[in-house]
Amino acid sequence: QLRLAESGGDLVQPGGSLRLSCAASGFSLDYYAIGWFRQAPGKEREEVSCISYSGLSTNYADSVKGRFTTFRDNAKNTVYLQMNSLKPEDTAVYYCAAAGHCTAIASTELWGQGTQLTVSS
Repeated sequence: QLRLAESGGDLVQPGGSLRLSCAASGFSLDYYAIGWFRQAPGKEREEVSCISYSGLSTNYADSVKGRFTTFRDNAKNTVYLQMNSLKPEDTAVYYCAAAGHCTAIASTELWGQGTQLTVSS
């Protein structure tokens, strides 16, 4: 069974940092682009970042550019989202998704179950 599992969500103070993980089981991430999305209560899902299967290409939403970094460790079959300078508006459930290319990431059917990030003092 193909499965993605996010972990690392937590309660963090504004200005803090956190790293989320997206681990795959049942398949190799070597040939998949991985996207990170978030959804806050009452808001639409937002694509936060995407990393190509090679890891050579990444893109970020303007709202997180310069603060978030996504990277992958294919040996661990895991992709990460490093989040720095966190703001209360980053509070959301974060999901990872897998697709062949970043251009297809929003329409993929392969999603994790989500992990909650809360940024609050």
